[in-house]
Amino acid sequence: QVQLVESGGGLVQPGGSLRLSCAASGSIFDFYPMGWYRQAPGKQRELVARIRSGGSRTYADSVKGRFTISRDYAKNLVSLQMNSLKPEDTAVYYCYYGRGMVDYWGQGTQVTVSS
Repeated sequence: QVQLVESGGGLVQPGGSLRLSCAASGSIFDFYPMGWYRQAPGKQRELVARIRSGGSRTYADSVKGRFTISRDYAKNLVSLQMNSLKPEDTAVYYCYYGRGMVDYWGQGTQVTVSS
């Protein structure tokens, strides 16, 4: 059983910053990737950032240079530092843990970028 609990969403002005955190519990193995996806109204869920064992990171082109993903393996915590936020970053952000053939998701946290 795996549980993912996100925190840190909210309302921020364009150009501002937010930090999302995801606390994982249960059968978490360092070998498998964790990351963040997002889904805006009327759009498909998309990858934002992913981190694999060994520190390999993948980012969506739209967030490169603005977002940074990190993982604390000892605490089973994955974070997403979001800087220079834009209105188009508005979405529900979901924490993700991919263990082989099974994907686990958090409940989502809303991020709204608006003046």
